[in-house]
Amino acid sequence: MNKINIKEKFGLINDFWNPRIAAELNGQQVKLVKFIGPFVWHSHENEDEMFMVVKGSFDMEFRDGTVKLDEGEMIVVPRGVEHRPVAESEVWVVLFEPASTINTGNVVDEKTKRVLESI
Repeated sequence: MNKINIKEKFGLINDFWNPRIAAELNGQQVKLVKFIGPFVWHSHENEDEMFMVVKGSFDMEFRDGTVKLDEGEMIVVPRGVEHRPVAESEVWVVLFEPASTINTGNVVDEKTKRVLESI
């Protein structure tokens, strides 16, 4: 049982859209990721996703609207809902989701990460 300093862990991340595993519990993973620019439109058939902003802000786009998230705010995207995160500048995000979740969901492209590094 070791504490995790999220700020220190984010300092080790030097790329974007590449989630790292910070912790695991009950079949879930706590992932840290930096965003910049637009991600791919996608959905997750079997998993809900939680996004919590640690630093910066980003827009979570849905086909029927957009939700702006600022530091200290979070959103849960229910399974099956198509979404796309977009960040105008660097943002630090904590993800909480089942270990089976692939970052690009139902889409496979250059941003798909099937094997994640622990940090």
